[in-house]
Amino acid sequence: MEEFHYGEATHAGSRLPDDPKRAAMKLHSGFASLFATLAAMLLQPHPARAADYVELQREKYQKEIDGKKVDLYAIKNRGGMVVRITNWGAKIQQILVPDKDGVFGDVALGYESIDQLQAGQGSMGAFVGRFANRIGQAKFTLNGQEYKLAANNGPNSLHGGEKGSRFVVFDAKQINDAAVQMTYVFKDGEENYPGTVPLRVVYSVTDGNELVVEYDATAVDKATVVNFTTHTFFNLAGQGKGDVLGHVVMVTADNFTPIDKTLIPTGEIKPVKGTPMDFTKPTTFGERIGQEDDQLKLGLGYDHNYVLNKKSSEFSLAASVFEPTSGRVMEVWSTEPGMQVYSGNFLEGKVPRDIGKGGAVYGFRTAFCLEPQHFPDSPNKPNFPSTVLNPGEWYSGKTVYKFLVRK
Repeated sequence: MEEFHYGEATHAGSRLPDDPKRAAMKLHSGFASLFATLAAMLLQPHPARAADYVELQREKYQKEIDGKKVDLYAIKNRGGMVVRITNWGAKIQQILVPDKDGVFGDVALGYESIDQLQAGQGSMGAFVGRFANRIGQAKFTLNGQEYKLAANNGPNSLHGGEKGSRFVVFDAKQINDAAVQMTYVFKDGEENYPGTVPLRVVYSVTDGNELVVEYDATAVDKATVVNFTTHTFFNLAGQGKGDVLGHVVMVTADNFTPIDKTLIPTGEIKPVKGTPMDFTKPTTFGERIGQEDDQLKLGLGYDHNYVLNKKSSEFSLAASVFEPTSGRVMEVWSTEPGMQVYSGNFLEGKVPRDIGKGGAVYGFRTAFCLEPQHFPDSPNKPNFPSTVLNPGEWYSGKTVYKFLVRK
């Protein structure tokens, strides 16, 4: 008969070794060790997917522009959310938030260095002023005086002119780990706008995974017009992860402002119901973007101002977006009366302008923007909410981008 010794290297059939008590103890010990190993393996978390984003290096943003120092600032919460912002244009360059599996990814388009940023998309990530969006024919009249502006978008003036706030260096101050303040003073006559206007923007993050943007400005010496917005380009699947046509969008707006062939509002306020502009119920960007519709043709997709369902400057939900693959959800809350919905129609994959972090190619509709603001061309549309700021008056606003997950 073959030998068999439990827990030993020899075999002797089914016969127990000479010392049964000793063998039984060894057998018990061996099983206990095996079970302990198996339990440890079961309790151990599954290997996590590696975080998929580029680590931005602060030193690549440190440069002097127009005699002022440029830098990269980080704000973060206790849950791991991180937002990185440069004071050149107060531009958001990175937003790191988790997906449904807890893996962090970068949902904001941006660049790896200040040099790449300067060669990149002018509005990407910027805090835009003194007048965000378009002013028709690059002129407006205030208190009987006409002001002619830079025509930097066809016949119109876009985002405050040639530089506006997009291409200037803000004075920056890190308030704490979770907040940074950026300030800039628009001079009287700058971009041919009247009046001195100091602007303060505070970016902060909360432990509820909210990016909070609070801003205030005042007219010091003359009446002027102001309109401010945040211009982050989002892709909730992750920057560089394809187009955004599968993102599911809801906008709390029953009306929008139709545009002409130069993307200036006609002055009408039109219901979205029965049109491809209707996002009152969750709908993907791609579901109707290719329909035969005059407004979609004029905007090359969505590039329209929505009239939010709200009272005055009430802080309320403006939109929500869900990306099914990652499970990420973004809610947009704001005090502003309108919101520009933009489907990334002017991203073209051009070198170097549309080459971003990690060499990602920012092609057609690979991002979207939700930009709470006053209506475009308001100085020339008396039926739109006023953007006039008189001497001594303050303008304050707040926009929150809240990130959640749905499993």
